[in-house]
Amino acid sequence: MKKSEILEYGREVILLEARNLEELARVLDETFSAAVEEIAECKGRVVVTGMGKSGIIGKKIVATLASTGTPSISLHPGEAIHGDLGMVCENDVVLAISNSGETEEILRILPFLKKIGARIVAVTSNVSSSLAMQSDATINTGPIFEADPFGLIPSSSTTVALVLGDAIACTLMRMKNFQKEDFAFFHPGGNLGHRLMLKVKDVMQTGDAIPIVEKSATLSEAIEEINQKNLGFTLVMEEGEQLCGILTDGDLRRFLVNRFDLTGAMVIDCMSPEPQSIGEEKLAVQALSVMEQFEITCLVIRDNTGKVKGIVHLHDLLGKQEFSVE
Repeated sequence: MKKSEILEYGREVILLEARNLEELARVLDETFSAAVEEIAECKGRVVVTGMGKSGIIGKKIVATLASTGTPSISLHPGEAIHGDLGMVCENDVVLAISNSGETEEILRILPFLKKIGARIVAVTSNVSSSLAMQSDATINTGPIFEADPFGLIPSSSTTVALVLGDAIACTLMRMKNFQKEDFAFFHPGGNLGHRLMLKVKDVMQTGDAIPIVEKSATLSEAIEEINQKNLGFTLVMEEGEQLCGILTDGDLRRFLVNRFDLTGAMVIDCMSPEPQSIGEEKLAVQALSVMEQFEITCLVIRDNTGKVKGIVHLHDLLGKQEFSVE
């Protein structure tokens, strides 16, 4: 094949798999809702099972569910009939992945799963299949066209299952109101998780990095300090010791709505008194929670006497760019 032909065929495979995903989004119906509700109400774990490449995708789904607050394990259907069925409990939900719905190894364990008392959710393109007929809920993927030249190798079908697993996990996150601090707890080894489990004193800014103006400063002087420190706010102090308030970009915008001329305007004319604060021994994840609660991007760090020790900005907690978690 010529280089141009190689490139063109590669694009055809990608586009074909993308079309399968578009079809999945189109055919997804209330069966998805029913299946997700089944999982959300689960008092045990989600047991994901699949044979071959579907099993590999199942392991990724398990990892995603577990890291987003849904206890999950992977079950190899072939090993299940040789003792691993003991992993399944009455309160579990089994998520069975089979494109055809006729995977022999999965069908063999269904009667035993039912005897244990576990609920079964099927993921299949064949709603008339044996798997679908024996399941408590079935997610219909719609017809799937594999991307290989013979239409036989699991390619589009595994992509569909993978994306559907993400859809399930992300929907469950929304239903459970799963937050970044929850993710940090389940993923302490990741970049974001590690950062959020540090103490505030480990990430706060101190000294000259803190934007500060005196209570007697003009508004123009305050704006200059905000621009120089580039954090979107400045603390307002009295004689460099007593915290009087905070002036944020939002305070300035609200002030300018009613007054366009800054001549003679003082910082005390538009600052917000009593800014939100947190102790330096608190965890960064707790600081993030306070920011989210009050919809702000910065906190003042004070000691036991109320003295300002530093400040922490949202960027200090999350970093100045989005983190990719492996």
